[in-house]
Amino acid sequence: MHFDFDAGKYAAYVWPAFALTAGAFVWMIADSLASARRWRREAERLQAQRDARKS
Repeated sequence: MHFDFDAGKYAAYVWPAFALTAGAFVWMIADSLASARRWRREAERLQAQRDARKS
């Protein structure tokens, strides 16, 4: 399969738009993973606190 990367006269708009979109996707993925880690730590803390009260 051959990809044609020539955007012609619109290259000045197309490639920055692709780069901005890729950056936004990277940001969203990184933020989602960071949030998941925070929620997991909080859930583990609450579970440990609950287990400590039961003992």
